[in-house]
Amino acid sequence: MPVKGFMERIKSDEVVLVAEGYLFEFERRGYLKAGSFVPEVVLDFPNRVRELHEEFVHAGSDVVQAFTYYGHREKMRLIGKEHLLEKLNINALKIAREVADETGTLMAGNICNTTLYQKDDPKLLEETKSIFKEQIEWAVEYGADLIIAETFLDYGEAEVALDCIKQYGKGIPSVINIAPSAIDTTCDGVPFDVACKRLEDRGADVVGLNCSRGPATMIPLMRKIREMCKGPICALPVPYRTTPEQPMMQSLVDPDTNLMAFPENLPAFQCSRYQVREFAQQCKEIGIEVVGLCCGNASHYMREVAEVYGRKPPASKYSTDMSLHYMYGSKPHFSKYYTQNYKTYYKSKTED
Repeated sequence: MPVKGFMERIKSDEVVLVAEGYLFEFERRGYLKAGSFVPEVVLDFPNRVRELHEEFVHAGSDVVQAFTYYGHREKMRLIGKEHLLEKLNINALKIAREVADETGTLMAGNICNTTLYQKDDPKLLEETKSIFKEQIEWAVEYGADLIIAETFLDYGEAEVALDCIKQYGKGIPSVINIAPSAIDTTCDGVPFDVACKRLEDRGADVVGLNCSRGPATMIPLMRKIREMCKGPICALPVPYRTTPEQPMMQSLVDPDTNLMAFPENLPAFQCSRYQVREFAQQCKEIGIEVVGLCCGNASHYMREVAEVYGRKPPASKYSTDMSLHYMYGSKPHFSKYYTQNYKTYYKSKTED
């Protein structure tokens, strides 16, 4: 059966669920270096990449995103492997396309902040455009259904990315996401809702925010974007417990060390499943059309998001059912001995 297209889903009022977070998950598993954050795992352990794609789809993602994030020319140059640039991108796209075809999902190409962009430097601006151009052209060649361009700190770089997708993407739908910093504007001074509206008016198919902020500090921004933008919008926060005082994951301070938690001690601030569920419910209430999670994401979180939207992905077969627990369960055949002893112990402790 033909797979329903990305914009076709959007126009028929479907919510598209997107699992991101490959970078942090592979670092956690020991296949990627924190610091450079280059997706060498695509070359070194391609089967691991395939497995994580499959795992995210199993948990409810509608999109298989090719792992080309930070796999661009400047990042590859940084680690002395620029000669492997094309191989990495093509391998990542092929793996993602194969998994998408096998699972009946969409495949997304991916471009991101170049770490080079400076609006007043013509040379760096041309290098930025060149980085986008080659990754977009590879994504087109290997059958991407959409291109997600993301984690832009400057509105200007997001605009350049959109223009390049329009020029080289051969009509592929675009999702353009800005990374919201600790202040309520981009680094070049544009409020996030205004930036998204400008990108929408410029021809982006979907606009929104990804990365940096957790659900608690991204949702207020998404409400403003919903009010400003008439077209589809996207929310892909990091699943960390950010606060108004520490609004982004890079702001979080580890209370045990008084040091920045990013990146090694971020697990201390991981959201609960209940908080992820609440985030998905808020997205549903706001009317956000593209929903998911970014750095720090894991399959159990995606299942929570999917189930809020009434989905029953294969992973739902293993959703929690505490009625089956030998001690806390409610089934008649479970041992009353353990349950009664636990309750007695708990009662005595609370009375103390």
